[in-house]
Amino acid sequence: MKTVRSALSLLVSMTIAPAALAQGDVATIVPQWVSSAHGDAAAEAFSHWNEEGEVPSACAVCHSGAGFRDFHGVDGSAVGSVDATIPSGGVVDCDTCHADGVAAITEVTFPSGITMPVLLNAGTCMTCHQGRSSGPTLRERFGDADPDTPDAELRFLNPHYAAAAATTFGSEVSGLYEYMGQDYAGRFSHAPEIVTCSTCHNPHSLEVVTDTCVSCHRTDDPQAVRVSEADYDGDGDVTEGIAAEVEALRLMLAEEIAAYAQGVAGSPIVYAATAYPYFFVDANGNGTADEGEISRDNAYASWTPRLLAAAYNFQFVTRDPGGFAHNPEYTLQALHDSIADLATASGRPMPAITRP
Repeated sequence: MKTVRSALSLLVSMTIAPAALAQGDVATIVPQWVSSAHGDAAAEAFSHWNEEGEVPSACAVCHSGAGFRDFHGVDGSAVGSVDATIPSGGVVDCDTCHADGVAAITEVTFPSGITMPVLLNAGTCMTCHQGRSSGPTLRERFGDADPDTPDAELRFLNPHYAAAAATTFGSEVSGLYEYMGQDYAGRFSHAPEIVTCSTCHNPHSLEVVTDTCVSCHRTDDPQAVRVSEADYDGDGDVTEGIAAEVEALRLMLAEEIAAYAQGVAGSPIVYAATAYPYFFVDANGNGTADEGEISRDNAYASWTPRLLAAAYNFQFVTRDPGGFAHNPEYTLQALHDSIADLATASGRPMPAITRP
C-alpha cells in the first residue's frame, strides 16, 4: 500500500492540469485516493500479474494507468490498442483521469460494439466499468443451438466486474442478456441533477455521496430509496427500498438456476462468488460450494444456452451491486425474464413477481 508521503511525491510528478485540483486540495484528495480501491497496488486487481511482471494488453486498459493512457492515445500512441509493454504494479493513478488529453475522450465503445458519447468527466469511468462481454456476444455464441441441450463447447462467459456504465445505459448497449420478444429500458435518467458518475461517487475516495439523495428521497441511505409502488418480488412489501426488490429477484434466480441445472441440464450446480469460474458441479448436492468442489477441474460443464444466459445475468447483477441505483428497471427486467425463462423450461410454477 502506498503511503501518503509517496503518493504526494507521485502526484507532484504527474502532469496534472491546475483545473484538475478544483474538486479539492492535494492534502485532502491524495489520502482519499490512497485509501480507495483505485490506489491499492496490493489489491488483486493490480497485483494479479506481479509474478509475470507484465499486464496483458487486454487487461492493462483498466488495470494500469499507463495502459489506459496507451489505449486512448493520451501518451501519443495509436488510439484503440495497448502497444507498449505495461509493467505490473501500476494502479488507477492520478493521470488516468487528469492527464492532458483524457478530457478529450468523447466516446466509448462497449463490448456489444455500440459506441456511446461520454458522460461529463466520465471517459475513464465508462472505459473501465463497462464489463468485458454483452448479451449479443452470448446470442452469437449460441447460434441456432437447441436451448435445452447441454453443449460441451459452452463455457461460462464472465461479464467481468462492476459494469456500472453498461447497466446505466441499459438496452442502448445491451450489457445484460435480453430475451427475444421483450422490451428493455434504455439509459436510466435518474434526475436532472444526476448527470454523471461523479455526481454520486466521490472520484477520489469512490464513496457514494448521498447529499443529493436527501433533497428528493428524504433519506441518506440509497438502499432505502424507491419511487415505484409495484411489488416486483411479490412479497407484499412496497415500502422497502428498490435494492431489496432487486436482491429478492436475484436470489429467486439462483433457485431457478439450481432447479434447471438439476432437472433439465442433468447436473447439479453451485455458485461460489469469489472463485473463478464461479459455477461448479455440486457433487454432493447440498447446495453449498464446499471446499472440495471449488476447483477449475470441477467447473460446471453441462451448460445449455438457456442456463448460460441466466447464469450470465445472475453474475452481471451480482457483480454490479449498485445496479439498483444505476438502472433499477433494466436490472429488474433482466432478472424477471431470466427467472421466467428457466421456470417455464423446468416446468416449475412462475413466482408471483411483476415485471417493470
